[in-house]
Amino acid sequence: GFTQMGEPVPAGMVLNDVVKTLPKEVFEVDDFKAWKTVAITISALATGYAALTVAPWYLYPFIYAFLGTAATGLFVIGHDCGHNSFSKSQLVNDIVGNAVMTPLVFPFEPWRIKHNTHHAHTNKLIMDTAWQPFRPHQFDNADRIGQAMMRATMGPLWWMASIGHWLFWHFDLNKFRPQEHAKVKTSIAACYAFGLLILLPLLMTQGPVGFVKWWLLPWLGFHFWMSTFTLVHHTAPHIPFKQNREWNAVGAQLAGTVHCEYPGWIDFLCHDISVHIPHHLSTKIPSYNLRAGHASLLQNWDRHLNKAVFGFPLMTTILTQCNLFDAEKKQWVGFDNRAV
Repeated sequence: GFTQMGEPVPAGMVLNDVVKTLPKEVFEVDDFKAWKTVAITISALATGYAALTVAPWYLYPFIYAFLGTAATGLFVIGHDCGHNSFSKSQLVNDIVGNAVMTPLVFPFEPWRIKHNTHHAHTNKLIMDTAWQPFRPHQFDNADRIGQAMMRATMGPLWWMASIGHWLFWHFDLNKFRPQEHAKVKTSIAACYAFGLLILLPLLMTQGPVGFVKWWLLPWLGFHFWMSTFTLVHHTAPHIPFKQNREWNAVGAQLAGTVHCEYPGWIDFLCHDISVHIPHHLSTKIPSYNLRAGHASLLQNWDRHLNKAVFGFPLMTTILTQCNLFDAEKKQWVGFDNRAV
């Protein structure tokens, strides 16, 4: 599934060496383009739900694939807001970020804080808050249930891993500093309000089947892409997670992140979040400028880029070869070949 494995960056190279080669235009925030992404996502969701009201049941899988992907567009808009690249106004970023992520029951402010930690410590053992690999000692010391869960989340149920991450990181005030609590509480309260005012009435009026039909299945589709994007963009047999003393920013952000090609309709609905390397070089690049940023990288730093194509070969490689990360050997291993 990988079409190119990037070369390691030279010793002494720093992140700014790459960032300063990017065109200034890719950092420009354009209100029209930003709100265009909102219009695209709302239109796509409206289209998907309209289809769900009239389509026969045998078309549901296609509609839910579309709806789950369109719902991911809400998150990507919130993602720009979290990096202050949706608007030049902090207030607008906060309001829009909460507005688009609350229907996903995803607290905006807790996510923003932990996600920025991910960018500061990408592919760093212990510190990366978006994606931490299982380690051999964790697997060996786990009971059968724990081992089964690890095999599932780094195997056939990888697409549910995001749900566990969502629950673990985003609703516990103890994971945040006191000065962050006010905004964190506001975002969590918004999610609870959505549950009480929207989801509970939906369940009461439409019943469990209606609840699953109208909200749960699109929400699971969103988590499919959350899990997949996170895994694919930061996992490859040749990309190590590093200890703090070994880690450097340019190695992680340029040569330790993966650019993956997806079908065009997925990129369109998810606002090019798969064009991921420019975003890791600078979070100030809005989603609608990521392709221009990537074109610049192809011109100047192509040999260091990791490239892949989404599909069964890629996912098979990741889910069979990248199950556990052995920090001592500095390499990925499969669940059943740790002694190799």
